[in-house]
Amino acid sequence: MYLLEQKILSEGEVYEGNILKVDGFLNHRIDVPFMKEVAKEFHRLFMEDGVNKILTIEASGIAIGALVAEEFGCPLVFAKKTKTKNIAGDVYTSKVESFTHGTTYDILVSKRFLDKNDKILIVDDFLAVGNALNGLIELVEKSGATLAGCGVAIEKGFQHGGDKLREKGVKIESLAIVESMDHETGQVYFRK
Repeated sequence: MYLLEQKILSEGEVYEGNILKVDGFLNHRIDVPFMKEVAKEFHRLFMEDGVNKILTIEASGIAIGALVAEEFGCPLVFAKKTKTKNIAGDVYTSKVESFTHGTTYDILVSKRFLDKNDKILIVDDFLAVGNALNGLIELVEKSGATLAGCGVAIEKGFQHGGDKLREKGVKIESLAIVESMDHETGQVYFRK
């Protein structure tokens, strides 16, 4: 998506350690009109796949997931990173190692919100090595639901998480794939 690439070039910041900071429009302060355009693109890419539920992970995926769910006219379910007192009953769980935070945590979704009748589109802000998507895919598999695919705003292609998922047959649609970044110059190069 050319518009997203341009937004990354104009507002993104590159830090040492392969960090692309886009918190000015994607995952801290949300540019809602722009993200609505991103959501429309995900709808265009997956509208023929029978999606009836959007799944994401807290916290950064919620904003984009909500906008995508609005486009599809369906609910958004987000996997929580900690079990709270207000989650009653059985849950599906999976372990996820966070590239950004350097920690491993359990994600969970109440069994009331995913079932075998669902056709799930997973949506997230970033795809690096694929840990979050793999954890979410595991939740879909445990629920018996069908995975329509995964929509990602920004994929770090040089970390190959998307490539590995595609090799497994998962439909991955990334709107901007970063091929490389240089923290010294701030340059970002996209896959063509």
